[in-house]
Amino acid sequence: VQLQASGGGLVQAGGSLRLSCAVSETRSNYHIGWFRQAPGKEREFVAAIKWRDNTRRYVDSVKDRFTISRDNAKDTVYLQMNNLKLQDTAVYYCALAPFLRPEPFTTHETLYNYWGQGTQVTVSS
Repeated sequence: VQLQASGGGLVQAGGSLRLSCAVSETRSNYHIGWFRQAPGKEREFVAAIKWRDNTRRYVDSVKDRFTISRDNAKDTVYLQMNNLKLQDTAVYYCALAPFLRPEPFTTHETLYNYWGQGTQVTVSS
């Protein structure tokens, strides 16, 4: 499985960006997640979506600002980021958890076996 992330860039605070993650193959029980790593900090969970039923989960700090979605026809997952804040500056990674059966959401990155390359998001004041 391969993942290709894109869409990062430089944006002013309050602005928007949309990240894309193209996935080479999908299965109904897969979860696709977005993680981020800010300078000097550990990588953290941001959002995830279940391919089977489109249910979603977010970290509290991005709720009501970020939206994760998927396009089945394109095997692509998006992260729409609105009202960006300085603290959203990070390298963003998409990742895939290849579950074989329905599983509850997890924020543990160790269960995401496949990772795309990171894409830099920089929010300026």
